[in-house]
Amino acid sequence: MQNVMIVGAGKGGTAILKIIKESEMLNIYAVIDRNLDAPGIKLAKQEGIITGTDWHPFINDPIDIIIEVTGDENVFHDLREKKNKNTVLIPGSVAFLVSKLMEEKEELIQKHQYEFYLQELIFNATNDGMIVINNHGVIILFNRRAEEMMGIKKEYAIGEHIVEVIPQTRLPLILETRRIESNQEMVLSNGRKIITTRIPIIEENGTLIGALAVFKDITEVVNLAEEITDLKEIQTMLQAIIHSSDDAISVVDENGRGILINPAYSRLTGLTQEEVIGKPANADISEGESMHMKVLKTRRAVRGVPMRVGPNKREVIVNVAPIIVNGKLKGSVGVIHDMSEMKSLSRELNQARQLIRKLEAKYTFEDIIGKSDEMVLAIEQAKLGAKTPATVLLRGESGTGKELFAHAIHNASDRKYNKFIRVNCAAISESLLESELFGYEEGAFSGAIRGGKRGLFEEANNGSIFLDEIGELSANTQAKLLRVLQENEIIRVGGTKPISINVRIIAATNVNLEKGIANGTFREDLYYRLNRMPIHIPPLRKRKEEIPALCERLIQKINRDYGRNVEGITEAALQQLMDYDWPGNVRELENILGRAIIFMNFHELLIDTHHLPELQRKEGQEPSVFLNADSFKSDRPLSEMLDEYEAKIIKHTLQRFKGNKTQTAKALGLSVRNLYYKIEKYNLEKNNMQ
Repeated sequence: MQNVMIVGAGKGGTAILKIIKESEMLNIYAVIDRNLDAPGIKLAKQEGIITGTDWHPFINDPIDIIIEVTGDENVFHDLREKKNKNTVLIPGSVAFLVSKLMEEKEELIQKHQYEFYLQELIFNATNDGMIVINNHGVIILFNRRAEEMMGIKKEYAIGEHIVEVIPQTRLPLILETRRIESNQEMVLSNGRKIITTRIPIIEENGTLIGALAVFKDITEVVNLAEEITDLKEIQTMLQAIIHSSDDAISVVDENGRGILINPAYSRLTGLTQEEVIGKPANADISEGESMHMKVLKTRRAVRGVPMRVGPNKREVIVNVAPIIVNGKLKGSVGVIHDMSEMKSLSRELNQARQLIRKLEAKYTFEDIIGKSDEMVLAIEQAKLGAKTPATVLLRGESGTGKELFAHAIHNASDRKYNKFIRVNCAAISESLLESELFGYEEGAFSGAIRGGKRGLFEEANNGSIFLDEIGELSANTQAKLLRVLQENEIIRVGGTKPISINVRIIAATNVNLEKGIANGTFREDLYYRLNRMPIHIPPLRKRKEEIPALCERLIQKINRDYGRNVEGITEAALQQLMDYDWPGNVRELENILGRAIIFMNFHELLIDTHHLPELQRKEGQEPSVFLNADSFKSDRPLSEMLDEYEAKIIKHTLQRFKGNKTQTAKALGLSVRNLYYKIEKYNLEKNNMQ
């Protein structure tokens, strides 16, 4: 190994020192510099090399090479003269060049190290997987993201052929075709879905040096896209449900700004989306407090709050509930119900309840309107009678509502789940009435049904039978009815065997039974049986304060019967009805209202005075039928005076209707059969014709 002495330990000498130290062919014998603080001297001392300030003492030592790096020509010439002839002297210029080359080398190395570090940093910092192969298909770069996606460590990939690591790769094809493949979908062996771009690496001179693959994991993106698609479908479905709802719905966000309304909401309030969406929650309220804001403050639902909404001040009922997602308040949803529609439905429900009744009894005490003292007393008596098995006798003028009371008594009794049979004794001829009431045996008369027929009393067994116009019964029928009341049994027409029955009898009459007893047309013993619990129903003229409520109920009934939608009656028309004495009672009132509604136009909603017929009697138009003061001075019995008064009323009414008995009977609240009976009784036919 050759010995080297370095003369000059400055920058150049230090560089040469470092180069020779790395060589295995040369040995540094000594480092000389007149400045002991020179960097080369310090480095030599650290390495255990001989140092000095003068080279002369070392000139005859076994030194093979002297490198002069002082840059002083005198030193170079002096060394050349005094060195051994076998010692090689290298001038400082060469040493300086070598030092420069070394510096550039170190700079290049540092630069490449920095660039490599920067490339590695960028290569591994990207969220995309990256693989680089050389022109032989061998992997030379494999970043950290590629490791994660492939599930393969970098140490096992670098230096391996790409096909060995990724069997389904197309990078070898890129080396062949030199063509770029962009955004290609691919499924890795571990099930991951990726989008990859493959690029050939070509130098400027056209030399192919490798290929690069950049790929992105889209598994999460695909899953997220599927979730978003599902969410959009759910959102679309929810919007379709909300928009198809007939209930008005509004939704606000957590700040109380409108974010959604449905068409039903616009129809109800009269507000468009532009007037609600993005606006404060109280933008639609005409009267009342915003329930949306209240719910957002309290986080509690509210139910059944009345208010008015929209420019038309629509009366509504509001239900509002908070929208809470994962414990966080996101807004509130309100459902608005139209009160007018609810009121209409309530009316329809009440009408339906009136139509759907138990068995044949259609009315209850709730259907009876009574405010006057006399009417309240009658209702209380009827309720008391309903709780007993006693026979009830309903008395009152025609049209006062006796049948209504009969229905109510049956429905309030313990017989309400059994039959309720109604019989108008004046509407059935005398020859048929007995067989209808009591039934008949086979062969009882010509035309009798084979096997006989059950009567109405048998049909009503364990229930109630309502005998209207009881005062019109014949003497024979009265006797049979008395047997029913006394013995609780009947005998069919043509039969001999009594049949036990359990029937509650409710009778009604508008005639004076006491007068009938005096005249011998009504049995006194039957009267006492029937009159156990008499209930007097006052005429309408004695309870006019009930006319407004009666009008409301009757208008509802007529609307249902005629398919109309009249809402009520004006104050003027009502006053006109209150000023009338109503000889036909409630039946006449219903007749007047029915006629008014029939002749009303369909767009008219209130009955007014011009819809009503003339109810006030004009002076001189109709003769008076009232008794004068002289009538009371007579010594005649009361029954004769009552007969005379009744005859005058019937005669006057016949004249008013020009002899039309149907209209006369209807005006007087009588059956046609009963009218004929009274005309014959008072001999009015001949007088009326005159």
